[in-house]
Amino acid sequence: MRRYSEAVKADVRRRMSPPHRQSVAQISVELGIHVMTLYKWRKAWRLQGEVVPSSEREPEGWSAADKFTVVLESAGLNATELSAYCRERGLFPEQVSRWRQAAPTSAIGRACRRHLMLTPSRC
Repeated sequence: MRRYSEAVKADVRRRMSPPHRQSVAQISVELGIHVMTLYKWRKAWRLQGEVVPSSEREPEGWSAADKFTVVLESAGLNATELSAYCRERGLFPEQVSRWRQAAPTSAIGRACRRHLMLTPSRC
């Protein structure tokens, strides 16, 4: 099994993450890394709580878990920090606000309770 440096993994994570959102297939072709290796890395990053969407879809099409991660990461940010956070990830602050408001009753809230085992009132 081939070993990859942390620099290569960081480059792959950057390519998968917003705002780039390159597909696993595209990254595999460009870098010559097997797709299963890329899927394994993406799964590990997601388990660590990083925003690495499972597709090239626009943010509104992201999974509830990905949206929840954004809501959680941005929870304590002021308006300026939230704007910077959103710019880095190709999001709009309004999207994050909508996801935050929808969390208690939506799939985002279910993801919150399932992944963090919190009660609805704490989400």
